Amino acid sequence: MDIKAADVMKLRQMTGAGMMDCKKALIEAEGDYARAQEIIREKGKLVAAKRADRETTEGAVVARIDGDKAIILCLGCETDFVSKNAEFQALANAIADTAIKNLPADAEALKACPLADGRTVEAAITEQTGKTGEKHVLVGYEKIEAPFIVSYIHAINGKLGALVGFNKEVPADLAKGVAMQVASMNPVAINKDSVPQNIIDNELTVAVEKTKEELVRKAVNSALEKAGINPAHVDSEDHIASNTAKGWLTPEQADQAREIIKTVSAEKSANLPEAMINNIANGRLNKFFKESTLEEQEYQMGDGKTSVKAAITAVDKEAKVTVFKRFSLND
Repeated sequence: MDIKAADVMKLRQMTGAGMMDCKKALIEAEGDYARAQEIIREKGKLVAAKRADRETTEGAVVARIDGDKAIILCLGCETDFVSKNAEFQALANAIADTAIKNLPADAEALKACPLADGRTVEAAITEQTGKTGEKHVLVGYEKIEAPFIVSYIHAINGKLGALVGFNKEVPADLAKGVAMQVASMNPVAINKDSVPQNIIDNELTVAVEKTKEELVRKAVNSALEKAGINPAHVDSEDHIASNTAKGWLTPEQADQAREIIKTVSAEKSANLPEAMINNIANGRLNKFFKESTLEEQEYQMGDGKTSVKAAITAVDKEAKVTVFKRFSLND
């Protein structure tokens, strides 16, 4: 069948697909535009299936605010080249417009929402996958409600963004600074009281184990030094073998070090002071709260000594952050 350039261009305008894809679809559909569009859509699904296991480390984070409601989402792709494509950016923004209009409950619900052109979000993502040959995926979607909301999207790459909700309006520079804080410092919660219990339990477990390891290592190193052996030369079996081969350890010293490590480790592990371990572990947990909760973090826009909470209350004693959401393709 003779397919004219004008026919190909018409289908391209209807679908946004490449010229060769449009020509092949028209040939297969014997000139039927409706069938050709369906073929192109099916091609997108096929490409999406083939690319399903690929990583999407590039993309765009987009936010929308409408009064006391806001959304933030991330549309991912495989390469920086595609993420900067005008069609990709337009799709990310169209999905954001749909999200703020409908405020779906979650990402799956958002995929079923219709865009302005009638296609569902999921169908549009699949079709765009077919056009570019790269995997496209809705990496995440969140919504918040608060009396005053500010958003921040990293201007350089657009792959990092945050929403922050306050209990009342605060100055624009402070609001933006706190949003940038959330984006850059990635706090786990607003304050220690809002840290999920599973995170606290995990951090405490890690702190306890780390403390035990350090106490055992200190005892072992002390015993090695008393025996005239440099602890740094025997801190692993590979080092013992390597340093023996270099002549830094005699075979007798290597065997002696192995015996000291084995014996002292067992003795110290069986007699660790529980109260001391718990005190040190709790100190580490408090350090985690200081470094990882928004209110206690050092305010990056401040003087290097002020916490985020202090920076906010210095402006308005009644103001506080009530909610935040963050997305990053770099983490």
